[in-house]
Amino acid sequence: MARDFVYFDLETQKSANDVGGWGNKDQMGMSIGVTYSTALGEYRIFGEDQVQDLIDQLLKADLVIGFNHIDFDYKVLMGYSILNLAEQCRSLDLMLDLETHLGHRPKLDAVASASLGTGKTAVGTDAIKWWREGRIMKIAEYCAFDVKVTKMVHEYGVQHGFVKYVNRFNQHEDVPVPWVAP
Repeated sequence: MARDFVYFDLETQKSANDVGGWGNKDQMGMSIGVTYSTALGEYRIFGEDQVQDLIDQLLKADLVIGFNHIDFDYKVLMGYSILNLAEQCRSLDLMLDLETHLGHRPKLDAVASASLGTGKTAVGTDAIKWWREGRIMKIAEYCAFDVKVTKMVHEYGVQHGFVKYVNRFNQHEDVPVPWVAP
């Protein structure tokens, strides 16, 4: 049976400023979470009332793949669970892996645009604004695209053994990655 790699991202209801700083991520609230499961071959969209279903899927995955999900998304989910998801889930955080090679935390857009020729469609603060405006489908669409971009960056790294990155001097660099396929 094929392993289940679950690509994952979420958006929040509140910003760090709204909750008194980055140390309070568990108070930000999830607006929308999105996964793509390689075993199911499908995307799933979770609202706040389905957060336990999302957590269950992450816990059952053979590997959860995201971009800054260990230090951000899991900590947001800590507002809904007593579990320490960073310890309970088998995870590959593409950003943390790239940080070990680059010495700093790259943005998903800098990796995706260089490797794939496409980047993100918005930023997280846009999703918070859409939440306040009640534009839930806009958040779901944005979050699903981020999951797709993360999946494509991972697949690119698996296929080539490296990803491309645009550094702060607007130069392209190849970054070796030891990522494995599902």
